Amino acid sequence: MVDVTANSYTAEQHALLALWSVPGLGPRTLERLRSFARGGLASLASCPVRDWLAEAPLPPPVRRRLAGFSALEPLATQLLERCARAGMGLAFQGQPAYPARLAETDDAPPLLFYRGQIGPPRRRAALVGSRHPDQGFLPFARTFARQVAEGGVGVVSGAAAGVDRACHWGAMDAGGETWAFLGSALDELDPAQARLLPHFLARGGVFFSELPPGVRASTTTFPRRNRLIAGASDAVVVLRAGVGSGSLYTAEAGRAQGRPVFALPGDVLNEAAAGCNALLRDGHARACLSVEEVWRAVGILPHRHVPPAEGSSWEELSVEARGAYQVLNRVPKSFDEVLAGSQLSPAALTSALVELELSGFVIQHPGRLFERV
Repeated sequence: MVDVTANSYTAEQHALLALWSVPGLGPRTLERLRSFARGGLASLASCPVRDWLAEAPLPPPVRRRLAGFSALEPLATQLLERCARAGMGLAFQGQPAYPARLAETDDAPPLLFYRGQIGPPRRRAALVGSRHPDQGFLPFARTFARQVAEGGVGVVSGAAAGVDRACHWGAMDAGGETWAFLGSALDELDPAQARLLPHFLARGGVFFSELPPGVRASTTTFPRRNRLIAGASDAVVVLRAGVGSGSLYTAEAGRAQGRPVFALPGDVLNEAAAGCNALLRDGHARACLSVEEVWRAVGILPHRHVPPAEGSSWEELSVEARGAYQVLNRVPKSFDEVLAGSQLSPAALTSALVELELSGFVIQHPGRLFERV
């Protein structure tokens, strides 16, 4: 159960929660406000709103909304109460639950609301596409996502009807990790998303949103959430998109964030693939012709996914390396956890893990976490 009680957060975080609940106040405005408040955001919460509102660098609509409050604390309290009722967790930048890759991007939200269990660090790929692809494409998308997930790669998408949802199901078919970034608050799900959520919660998936409770999806929220899908991923793959598909915003965000962007080419007469073909024609994406290219783009080599016992390189491994491999699985483990499960000394285990990594049987994540691949 996620703890969202008021005493779980610092004064600075309380002030951030209060301000983030005000419509129209985004990441960049918040940064300007933080620079304005010499003692941090907490200094704004410690005095009446009227004392600083007139000079604060705020858009007029936000200023008008804040003028209706005497202090910030009631806003934070109200937000926390709504999160508790909806079972939402809060992840601030810098906390383990906040996606590390997303935190590296410009315009990343200072916090996220989530439902589900945040897993350990791993490589992730955004798999996105049209809500209405051509007939017969959704089974292909589901299979493609399942194969990506079977390589130990997390699947990130937007829980929208069509390709996005097929990709989530494909990841769950493989027992893999999947994240969905929504264009609404987590207490304002549409009926289809509400039906999908229990499957996520039961299978280790996570719903994320940057929007505070009570905010419904709109034509403006969907393009903005697409930057979160790309930002939380190591690569972006557009599986199917027409010229007006919202997934093209995700590709654009991925390019701006420096992510590798791929698109599956389609028949030139197929209007449902025209967006993908345009990305390739204009040099805005690389052609994706296999799952192996996705693995390679996120840093996992295709040959690593051959069952080790069937590869000749397995026979060349030392006894220590084979023993360490048996302790690992597709959930990253720390060095100490592997050490506790093996009969090796720290020095011998270090050597074994290096051998496994160089041979392509293990990948090391930041923070000295090791995962079988």
